[in-house]
Amino acid sequence: MLIRKTPWRNESEPVIVIMAVLLLLGTINVFSSSFVLATTSYNNPYYFLIRHAVWLVLGIFVCFACSRINYHRWQSITKWLLIITVLALILVLVMGTVVNGARRWLSFAGFSVQPAEFAKLTGILIASRFLTVMMKREKKIDLLKAPPYWIIFFMAALVEFEPDMGTASIVFGVPFLMAFLVGIPWKQVKVLFFAGIAGLIGLIVWQPYRLLRVKTTYDPWSDAQGVGYQAVQSMSTIGSGGLWGMGLGEGVSKYEYLPEAHTDFAFAIFAQEHGYLGVLLVIALFFMLAICCYYISARARDIYGQVLTIGIMLLVVGQALGNLFMVSGTFPVVGVPLPFISYGGSSLLVTMASMGILLNICRHGFQLQHDERQDARKDAIREGSGREPGAPPLRLVK
Repeated sequence: MLIRKTPWRNESEPVIVIMAVLLLLGTINVFSSSFVLATTSYNNPYYFLIRHAVWLVLGIFVCFACSRINYHRWQSITKWLLIITVLALILVLVMGTVVNGARRWLSFAGFSVQPAEFAKLTGILIASRFLTVMMKREKKIDLLKAPPYWIIFFMAALVEFEPDMGTASIVFGVPFLMAFLVGIPWKQVKVLFFAGIAGLIGLIVWQPYRLLRVKTTYDPWSDAQGVGYQAVQSMSTIGSGGLWGMGLGEGVSKYEYLPEAHTDFAFAIFAQEHGYLGVLLVIALFFMLAICCYYISARARDIYGQVLTIGIMLLVVGQALGNLFMVSGTFPVVGVPLPFISYGGSSLLVTMASMGILLNICRHGFQLQHDERQDARKDAIREGSGREPGAPPLRLVK
């Protein structure tokens, strides 16, 4: 039996390397894309960098803590996370801070927290627990009759009332994709798909500005100084970087040409300064992260670990794809940050917590594989063969 040769012992090592590189690129880009705004608005070019550094240190601590917590324990504390998340989502609608017409943040001690970001991870944990139970019992998964998915839908509705359709779509969309990948009847997929399309159309029509965004998505130059301004500036920013980019700190679009240059559209500034080669690097890193998630899921200790890994992959890599499509003008402008790269404390904390859980799943899977190898060696010795068995193949839990 051939043993798969890799430069690492298990998938946690490349995941940590990928995460570290993305965090480094993100930190550099946060300063480069924000120092102009920080200087003009706060008279301190390091204003956003300092705040990002605080969230980054806290995020690293959260990631480490989650990596040390047995991922099975999340099944027992999910209900408490749900209660806290729902209360926070209600509280933000009552007394949240209003920015650009949206009430999405709870402010305290000079920092703001966005509860909708935590609803993303809470929804994944709820879905993972439900799907695991259904798979173990070998029951048909019916989302229309599943109370956990109605709870997730309720959280998404609270997020939509802020309003924040982009985040609301992620809160419910990721758990739905998890169920789709696990396996639900095609008839139900069709019903939910068309219901979702009808719901999206209704939400777009409900808010006139959303309808204008959709209309100008594929021809933003028709209203380049109005609704299409953000998309036009974003695409112009990316295109002006060329192959090699303008150089670190030399991008010109951050000089108040491109709104939200350090948050949702941070990648446009990154592309302008680092060129298409930098763009390919970031895309390659997220692609490698998805590959690592596949192997971690395949080697997970149980069904819950497999499903939870799929959810984390969809959350982190899926958000990255959504942001890249938005920044490039393929999707309408919605509030979807780029994990690790965009400025935002709540988003960074949720991403780091998710990565910590992923690392714990990987550690337990590696331990199981190690135990199986040890058992195989002992069996070989008992049989008197004296032959060291090769590494076992990928073990998919069914």
